Amino acid sequence: MVEVIHTPLVVVHVIACLFLVLVVLVQPGKSGGLGAFTGAGAQQVFGGRGAGNFLTKTTWATATIFFATSMTLAYLSSSADDSLQQRSKAALENQKNLPPPPVSSAQK
Repeated sequence: MVEVIHTPLVVVHVIACLFLVLVVLVQPGKSGGLGAFTGAGAQQVFGGRGAGNFLTKTTWATATIFFATSMTLAYLSSSADDSLQQRSKAALENQKNLPPPPVSSAQK
């Protein structure tokens, strides 16, 4: 069940991360941010305070999605059936049970 939800959740997490970076960079700050590159077009589309309000709400929504997916992915990765210590012990046991590699004629 965990494998079924893990991949789509990672995809949503990465998309939220990239969109959050984009939204934060587009917001006008004290120095203008990336909004300075677009000129006054952003002010005309959103209005005087409309851009700040719309971008602020978008930032909060995206940050909430990012936080929720982060917490869910952390929980899913920590709630695996085996602990990391048990998996490493099992890997060492499997490695000990393997036959030694064949010796080539150059090493003789």
